[in-house]
Amino acid sequence: MMHTQLGLWILCCISLAVLSLSTPVFGQFAYVANQFSNDVSGYTINAATGALTPIPGSPFTAGVFPVSVAVDPTGSFAYVANQFSNDVSAYTINATTGVLTPISGSPFAAGAAPNSVVVDPTGKFAYVANAHSGNVSGYMINAATGALTPIPGSPFTAGAAPNSVVVDPTGKFAYVANANSANVSGYTINAATGVLTPIPGSPFTAGAAPNSVVVDPTGKFAYVANANSSNVSGYMINATTGALTPIFGSPFAAGTVPFSIAVDPTSKFAYVANNGSANVSAFTINATTGVLTRISGSPVAAGAAPLSVVVHAAGKFVYVVNNGSANVSAFTINAATGALTPIPGSPFTARVGPRSVTTTPRPR
Repeated sequence: MMHTQLGLWILCCISLAVLSLSTPVFGQFAYVANQFSNDVSGYTINAATGALTPIPGSPFTAGVFPVSVAVDPTGSFAYVANQFSNDVSAYTINATTGVLTPISGSPFAAGAAPNSVVVDPTGKFAYVANAHSGNVSGYMINAATGALTPIPGSPFTAGAAPNSVVVDPTGKFAYVANANSANVSGYTINAATGVLTPIPGSPFTAGAAPNSVVVDPTGKFAYVANANSSNVSGYMINATTGALTPIFGSPFAAGTVPFSIAVDPTSKFAYVANNGSANVSAFTINATTGVLTRISGSPVAAGAAPLSVVVHAAGKFVYVVNNGSANVSAFTINAATGALTPIPGSPFTARVGPRSVTTTPRPR
């Protein structure tokens, strides 16, 4: 009996050890797409401090002019939109080290000048906004390998110069910010096929040169950073139809040339990377109305030409890539106020022309 119990205990320990090696550690890694060096920088995130440490083997080769990076909800796969090679690089993520390994068949063809890539919350579909072809490429994701297969009917028509694509937390709706037509295309997503169908009333009016769109984690609000009008458009999302209605008081003033916007996991705070004023605007979000209110001490300084902002999966840190100074500014978030404080050691070195940043996600 004692030998049997000992054997079961050893088997249990081995199983736990194997599980710990194969299960992604959520929020452990950050990835930055570097547009001028044609690669992706990978970092391990210190869970206590938020400091970034380069992953061994980083940077990882991408296509030509990589401008957007996304990770699937399981933390197993990463995807990079390569603007000048008109394709998407796909990688598996080593759950222990964060190392990126190209997926068989990668890169996968996209439209002209793919500018943004996103994975839906189910991990079944990926979407790419193609700036020069005015449409959105849709893909089925192979759950075992991460490989991409075009969705029937793809690409789907968008507005002029679609620069950003996002999927809401329910996986029911997708939104695309169209820079040259100053509006937002909205779509319903077929849960079985991934096909995009325009929402009645779409496209929805935005500001001048909308460059980034985000949906808050509650799925109630959408926000768009308007680069040429230096403000943020806010919308209420109709939970049934996905239609967008302007929030009272919208648009909300940001810095100069706001290029990217992100919302924290609690839906309490929003952060905007202002390319022209080299800083980050911080706002509180009214949980009922969606109204944005500037946080005391905002904006905070970033590096030169900040182009992308992301909130860490745990909601403790904010990362901003600075295209002009080739680095990543990192901040801690005050959980009560949303105020940002630079992390010791920040900014952290990237490669040439960092354009987009993401972190591995939290569990769903």
